[in-house]
Amino acid sequence: MTLKKGFLINTIFFTVTKAILIFSGGQDSTTCLGWAKKRFDEIFAITFDYGQRHRVEIGQAKKIASTLNVPIDVVDIRFYADLIHSSLTGAGQIDAQHEDNKDLPASFVPNRNGLFILLAHSFAQKKGIKTLIGGMCQTDYSGYPDCRESFTNGFSNALNLGSDQNIQLLTPLMHLTKAETFQLAQKEGVLDLVINESHTCYNGKEQKHAWGKGCGDCPACELRSKGYSEFLKMDD
Repeated sequence: MTLKKGFLINTIFFTVTKAILIFSGGQDSTTCLGWAKKRFDEIFAITFDYGQRHRVEIGQAKKIASTLNVPIDVVDIRFYADLIHSSLTGAGQIDAQHEDNKDLPASFVPNRNGLFILLAHSFAQKKGIKTLIGGMCQTDYSGYPDCRESFTNGFSNALNLGSDQNIQLLTPLMHLTKAETFQLAQKEGVLDLVINESHTCYNGKEQKHAWGKGCGDCPACELRSKGYSEFLKMDD
């Protein structure tokens, strides 16, 4: 049955729930997509082309969204790469120190999550949707401060104040390890998609491994490989 915005069945009023997922095509957001499909009536995906060196993730995002029958919008924000320093949008070693902040890795993209949340929040207003979903996680992450719950909560609250809205941002992976994220993907029925189609490798490599595709050497691949090994032990 196709649900409408609101309808009556036997005098009971049902409301369709909708959400917009900030979707990169990586492990975390693919897991979130599987999670969201079971909890919302309609899901919309929004993906950002910000000039990332691992552009293969955009194609994978489209493929995964199509497989799960989720409409997807790809937003071109490649101008952003000209405003920042990051080894993910320019030259430089992935595992070096960040040019602007020696306490952060070179792969940090300044304000990336803030920009994604801002644009998704604006898109949600246009579509009349009150829920955003993001794959941010502060448990197993690469030292990015914009993955922390204090930031995501604070920033989304500020956007609501600035636009007189009440749009919630859900981050179902926030307190999960990578192993637990694999476990959640299995529970939500998207583990095969995560392993065979999702892409998180910073170098954009598509070498096949038991845990998925990637170079196997960059921080993202190392974190994913370690998480998968721990997941297999949990599954025993």
